[in-house]
Amino acid sequence: MVRSSVRGEVPPVEALDVAEAHDAVEAADDVMSHTPRGQDVPGGGGRHGGGRREAGGNGARRPRGRRVLRWTAVVLAVAILGTACAGYLYYQHLNANLKKEPLNIGDAKDRAAESKANAAGQKPLNILLIGSDARNTTENQKLGGAKDTFNTAPRADVQMLVHVSADRTDMSVISMPRDTLLQIPKCTDPDTGKVYAASTSLAMTNDSLGRGGPGCTVATWEKLTDIHIDHFMMVDFSGVVSMADAIGGVPVCVDADIYSHTSSGHGSGLRLKKGITSVKGKQALQWLRTRYGFEDGSDIARTKAQHMYMNSMVRRLRANATLGNPDKLRKLAETATQALTVDEGLGTVAKLYDLSSELKKVPTERITMTTMPWVYSSDGNRVLPRATDAAKLFRLVREDIALDGKDKKKSTKTRTSTDPAAADDRIAVQVQNGTQSGTEAAVTGRAGTIAQLLVGKGFDQAVADTSTLLSEDKTVVRYPSADLEGDAQRVAKALGVPSGLVKKSTDVSGVTLVVGADWRSGTKYTAAEEDDRTPESASALNGADTKACMHVDPDYTW
Repeated sequence: MVRSSVRGEVPPVEALDVAEAHDAVEAADDVMSHTPRGQDVPGGGGRHGGGRREAGGNGARRPRGRRVLRWTAVVLAVAILGTACAGYLYYQHLNANLKKEPLNIGDAKDRAAESKANAAGQKPLNILLIGSDARNTTENQKLGGAKDTFNTAPRADVQMLVHVSADRTDMSVISMPRDTLLQIPKCTDPDTGKVYAASTSLAMTNDSLGRGGPGCTVATWEKLTDIHIDHFMMVDFSGVVSMADAIGGVPVCVDADIYSHTSSGHGSGLRLKKGITSVKGKQALQWLRTRYGFEDGSDIARTKAQHMYMNSMVRRLRANATLGNPDKLRKLAETATQALTVDEGLGTVAKLYDLSSELKKVPTERITMTTMPWVYSSDGNRVLPRATDAAKLFRLVREDIALDGKDKKKSTKTRTSTDPAAADDRIAVQVQNGTQSGTEAAVTGRAGTIAQLLVGKGFDQAVADTSTLLSEDKTVVRYPSADLEGDAQRVAKALGVPSGLVKKSTDVSGVTLVVGADWRSGTKYTAAEEDDRTPESASALNGADTKACMHVDPDYTW
């Protein structure tokens, strides 16, 4: 796993308290034993004198001021030590609040490659935020409704991938609609050992959480996006409510009075007046769950409302000076640690604090919220990733390119494998025809033509796979494991294919070249100039947009 900038040490404040206590103890000891140089000890016979004078005799009594100072120092030392111990115990208490689960419970071979460091040695951070609809407690059942689902497998109804750039100048967020259909990989429950086989047909992405826990949702994202995920944070219904209360409310906006309720009992129950309202507690949860009443009543509209809430929450946390109040901070820390389930790499308060410090470096105006580009499935009730646009959005995040278009990073940078390539004549390459597109039929014999081109360049083991016709927008070189990455890059270089089109994939068993629709003729590959603009279908929303307001369906006004 990519190591982020978080650390796992006991907070510095504890070390400071112990040091102060140590100094106070030494001070007390000095006070009790100190005698000015060159002076006799009272009652003694010179500096090294003998007998002690009795009280009431002619000898001097120990000054009262010195006894007061001595006991003050002792009390101070005990108080500081007590504070340090209390602080340490409270720190351990907060750590114990956190629930921890494995980061990724899919097959290790399916894991996305770790993010690469930039020229300054910095690495991006990818954190998956998961909202669980678990009805595993009385409170969650009451908040979530649906009494017949008590203690059934939870679903990941909210999924947001947060990408923080390597240089910490921008943040990109991708939400995946909960009704997205895709293939869920094989996952193994870390508690029971139960193995969930990879789905053989398309399944709703929110089902991933019930297949062994959040680690399966992480595995599903990595398989779909090829983005390496460093951490996850998961919260349930009651956690959302308690967090919203601890923050003190989050301002949201609707363009008309809204009541999310149908005659048949559907709806979140959200009831707000037109304009801006600060929602907290149960009302905050209702906002995040509302579908009936927002725009077209789809899950896409709900995702948009969630983006508005997240942006507003970030702005409030950064602007709210009252959170500098120790009591409020203590309440927020208590609430957050009780509400969160995290991966083991974020399993202490110190690590969460350091992660928050990294997140705070990003200016609000450089936060971009997006929704994975989608199309309706054949039945119109679910959605699928919009192939070209979704792949582009995932590439931008994978290559650390800001979604707001304000940075100067380019996707053409070369990434060299640490695994050296074999000699050209020993690299086995399978060539497939992917020239078929939605508007054009495949070019006959294309795989054979390019296979012969490779043989002519010295790749004697290149062969054409004439049994498979694919549809690929761009020519791509795929490889199954790290030990073949160098070979795949060598093939790409020989053909003039950019390194960004060399991709790890568990769908192939060896180095595989798919000749795409961008190379339908000729023997010289010319790479199209990359367009690094965020697709319009991603519905980008800037974190500093304070005018965003949800449109209310007229059928749900009051």
